[in-house]
Amino acid sequence: MATILGAWIAAALTLFIFSFLYKDNPFYKFAEHLFVGVSAGYAVVAGVRRVIIPNMVEPVLQGDYIYIVSGIMGLMMLTRIFPKISWISRWAIAFTVGVGSGYSIITYLHSNALDQVKATLLPFSSFNNILLIVGVLTGLIYFFFSKEHKGIFGGAAKVGIWFLMVAFGASFGYTVMARISLLIGRMSFLGEWLGLIAGWFS
Repeated sequence: MATILGAWIAAALTLFIFSFLYKDNPFYKFAEHLFVGVSAGYAVVAGVRRVIIPNMVEPVLQGDYIYIVSGIMGLMMLTRIFPKISWISRWAIAFTVGVGSGYSIITYLHSNALDQVKATLLPFSSFNNILLIVGVLTGLIYFFFSKEHKGIFGGAAKVGIWFLMVAFGASFGYTVMARISLLIGRMSFLGEWLGLIAGWFS
Protein backbone atom coordinates (compact mmCIF):
# COMPACT_ATOMS: atom_id res chain seq x y z
CA MET A 1 0.00 0.00 0.00
CA ALA A 2 2.86 2.37 0.86
CA THR A 3 4.49 1.70 -2.51
CA ILE A 4 1.25 2.41 -4.39
CA LEU A 5 0.63 5.60 -2.39
CA GLY A 6 4.21 6.74 -3.02
CA ALA A 7 3.82 6.13 -6.75
CA TRP A 8 0.62 8.19 -6.86
CA ILE A 9 2.20 11.07 -4.92
CA ALA A 10 5.29 11.02 -7.16
CA ALA A 11 3.14 10.97 -10.30
CA ALA A 12 0.97 13.83 -9.05
CA LEU A 13 3.98 15.99 -8.16
CA THR A 14 5.58 15.23 -11.54
CA LEU A 15 2.42 16.35 -13.34
CA PHE A 16 2.26 19.45 -11.12
CA ILE A 17 5.78 20.40 -12.20
CA PHE A 18 5.03 19.72 -15.87
CA SER A 19 1.93 21.92 -15.61
CA PHE A 20 4.28 24.93 -15.76
CA LEU A 21 4.70 24.18 -19.47
CA TYR A 22 1.18 25.55 -19.89
CA LYS A 23 1.48 28.51 -17.51
CA ASP A 24 2.31 29.37 -13.93
CA ASN A 25 -0.36 27.93 -11.65
CA PRO A 26 -1.02 26.99 -7.99
CA PHE A 27 -0.24 23.31 -8.59
CA TYR A 28 3.24 24.14 -9.86
CA LYS A 29 3.86 26.56 -6.98
CA PHE A 30 2.76 23.92 -4.46
CA ALA A 31 5.16 21.32 -5.91
CA GLU A 32 7.96 23.88 -6.14
CA HIS A 33 7.58 25.03 -2.53
CA LEU A 34 7.28 21.44 -1.33
CA PHE A 35 10.49 20.47 -3.16
CA VAL A 36 12.41 23.45 -1.75
CA GLY A 37 11.11 22.83 1.76
CA VAL A 38 11.88 19.09 1.73
CA SER A 39 15.34 19.76 0.27
CA ALA A 40 16.10 22.38 2.94
CA GLY A 41 14.91 20.08 5.71
CA TYR A 42 16.95 17.19 4.36
CA ALA A 43 20.03 19.42 4.09
CA VAL A 44 19.69 20.50 7.72
CA VAL A 45 19.28 16.96 9.02
CA ALA A 46 22.12 15.66 6.82
CA GLY A 47 24.35 18.52 7.97
CA VAL A 48 23.71 17.71 11.63
CA ARG A 49 24.18 13.96 11.24
CA ARG A 50 27.09 13.96 8.76
CA VAL A 51 28.99 17.11 9.77
CA ILE A 52 28.21 18.44 13.24
CA ILE A 53 27.88 15.13 15.13
CA PRO A 54 30.93 13.29 13.68
CA ASN A 55 33.17 16.39 13.43
CA MET A 56 32.30 18.18 16.67
CA VAL A 57 30.04 16.32 19.08
CA GLU A 58 31.77 12.93 18.98
CA PRO A 59 35.34 14.33 19.31
CA VAL A 60 34.25 16.48 22.29
CA LEU A 61 32.64 13.45 23.96
CA GLN A 62 35.93 11.57 23.43
CA GLY A 63 37.89 14.30 25.20
CA ASP A 64 39.08 16.48 22.29
CA TYR A 65 37.78 19.73 23.77
CA ILE A 66 39.51 21.87 21.14
CA TYR A 67 36.54 21.13 18.88
CA ILE A 68 34.39 23.28 21.16
CA VAL A 69 36.07 26.26 19.47
CA SER A 70 34.51 25.28 16.13
CA GLY A 71 31.11 25.02 17.78
CA ILE A 72 31.49 28.48 19.30
CA MET A 73 32.49 29.90 15.91
CA GLY A 74 29.45 28.27 14.34
CA LEU A 75 27.22 29.91 16.94
CA MET A 76 28.98 33.23 16.28
CA MET A 77 27.98 32.93 12.60
CA LEU A 78 24.35 32.48 13.64
CA THR A 79 24.39 35.91 15.26
CA ARG A 80 23.78 37.31 11.76
CA ILE A 81 20.11 36.64 12.52
CA PHE A 82 20.12 39.32 15.22
CA PRO A 83 20.96 42.79 13.85
CA LYS A 84 22.19 44.23 17.17
CA ILE A 85 24.92 41.61 17.62
CA SER A 86 25.45 40.64 13.99
CA TRP A 87 28.96 42.16 14.12
CA ILE A 88 30.10 39.13 16.13
CA SER A 89 29.67 36.92 13.07
CA ARG A 90 32.33 38.88 11.18
CA TRP A 91 35.09 37.39 13.34
CA ALA A 92 34.09 33.82 12.60
CA ILE A 93 33.51 34.54 8.90
CA ALA A 94 36.87 36.33 8.62
CA PHE A 95 38.67 33.38 10.23
CA THR A 96 36.87 30.86 8.00
CA VAL A 97 37.52 32.85 4.82
CA GLY A 98 41.17 33.38 5.75
CA VAL A 99 41.85 29.71 6.50
CA GLY A 100 39.87 28.61 3.44
CA SER A 101 41.74 31.02 1.18
CA GLY A 102 45.13 29.92 2.46
CA TYR A 103 44.22 26.26 2.01
CA SER A 104 42.62 26.70 -1.42
CA ILE A 105 45.56 28.67 -2.83
CA ILE A 106 47.80 25.62 -2.54
CA THR A 107 45.12 23.28 -3.84
CA TYR A 108 44.26 25.62 -6.70
CA LEU A 109 47.94 26.06 -7.59
CA HIS A 110 48.39 22.30 -7.89
CA SER A 111 45.12 21.38 -9.60
CA ASN A 112 44.52 24.38 -11.88
CA ALA A 113 48.07 25.53 -12.58
CA LEU A 114 50.85 22.97 -12.19
CA ASP A 115 48.78 19.92 -13.17
CA GLN A 116 47.33 21.80 -16.16
CA VAL A 117 50.81 22.80 -17.32
CA LYS A 118 52.04 19.21 -16.94
CA ALA A 119 49.06 17.92 -18.92
CA THR A 120 49.90 20.35 -21.75
CA LEU A 121 53.62 19.49 -21.96
CA LEU A 122 53.13 16.63 -24.41
CA PRO A 123 55.34 15.35 -27.24
CA PHE A 124 54.25 16.04 -30.82
CA SER A 125 53.76 12.31 -31.35
CA SER A 126 50.05 12.17 -32.16
CA PHE A 127 47.31 14.29 -33.65
CA ASN A 128 45.49 14.49 -30.31
CA ASN A 129 48.57 15.88 -28.57
CA ILE A 130 49.11 18.48 -31.28
CA LEU A 131 45.44 19.47 -31.20
CA LEU A 132 45.55 19.85 -27.41
CA ILE A 133 48.68 21.99 -27.46
CA VAL A 134 47.41 24.22 -30.26
CA GLY A 135 44.05 24.64 -28.50
CA VAL A 136 45.67 25.61 -25.19
CA LEU A 137 48.13 28.07 -26.76
CA THR A 138 45.60 29.76 -29.03
CA GLY A 139 43.06 29.92 -26.19
CA LEU A 140 45.62 31.66 -23.99
CA ILE A 141 46.49 34.04 -26.82
CA TYR A 142 42.83 35.02 -27.15
CA PHE A 143 42.77 36.06 -23.47
CA PHE A 144 46.03 38.03 -23.78
CA PHE A 145 44.76 41.60 -24.13
CA SER A 146 48.06 43.46 -23.68
CA LYS A 147 48.74 43.11 -27.41
CA GLU A 148 46.29 44.07 -30.14
CA HIS A 149 44.83 41.09 -32.00
CA LYS A 150 46.25 41.76 -35.45
CA GLY A 151 48.31 39.79 -37.93
CA ILE A 152 49.55 36.35 -36.90
CA PHE A 153 48.67 37.09 -33.28
CA GLY A 154 45.10 37.98 -34.27
CA GLY A 155 44.80 34.85 -36.42
CA ALA A 156 45.91 32.68 -33.50
CA ALA A 157 43.34 34.42 -31.30
CA LYS A 158 40.60 33.60 -33.82
CA VAL A 159 41.67 29.95 -33.79
CA GLY A 160 41.47 30.12 -30.00
CA ILE A 161 37.90 31.41 -30.29
CA TRP A 162 36.96 28.35 -32.35
CA PHE A 163 38.47 26.02 -29.77
CA LEU A 164 36.60 27.82 -26.99
CA MET A 165 33.34 27.67 -28.94
CA VAL A 166 33.73 23.92 -29.45
CA ALA A 167 34.58 23.41 -25.77
CA PHE A 168 31.64 25.48 -24.54
CA GLY A 169 29.32 23.85 -27.07
CA ALA A 170 30.35 20.37 -25.94
CA SER A 171 29.84 21.35 -22.30
CA PHE A 172 26.41 22.82 -23.07
CA GLY A 173 25.46 19.75 -25.11
CA TYR A 174 26.46 17.49 -22.22
CA THR A 175 24.29 19.58 -19.86
CA VAL A 176 21.32 19.38 -22.25
CA MET A 177 21.71 15.62 -22.62
CA ALA A 178 21.81 15.24 -18.83
CA ARG A 179 18.55 17.19 -18.54
CA ILE A 180 16.99 15.14 -21.35
CA SER A 181 18.03 11.99 -19.49
CA LEU A 182 16.16 13.27 -16.43
CA LEU A 183 13.12 14.02 -18.61
CA ILE A 184 13.21 10.52 -20.09
CA GLY A 185 13.35 9.10 -16.57
CA ARG A 186 10.26 11.05 -15.54
CA MET A 187 8.39 10.10 -18.72
CA SER A 188 9.29 6.47 -18.19
CA PHE A 189 7.98 6.68 -14.63
CA LEU A 190 4.71 8.23 -15.81
CA GLY A 191 4.39 5.47 -18.41
CA GLU A 192 4.75 2.82 -15.70
CA TRP A 193 2.21 4.70 -13.57
CA LEU A 194 -0.30 4.76 -16.43
CA GLY A 195 0.34 1.06 -17.01
CA LEU A 196 -0.44 0.46 -13.36
CA ILE A 197 -3.74 2.33 -13.70
CA ALA A 198 -4.61 0.39 -16.86
CA GLY A 199 -3.88 -2.84 -15.03
CA TRP A 200 -6.34 -1.93 -12.30
CA PHE A 201 -9.15 -1.19 -14.78
CA SER A 202 -8.46 -4.34 -16.75
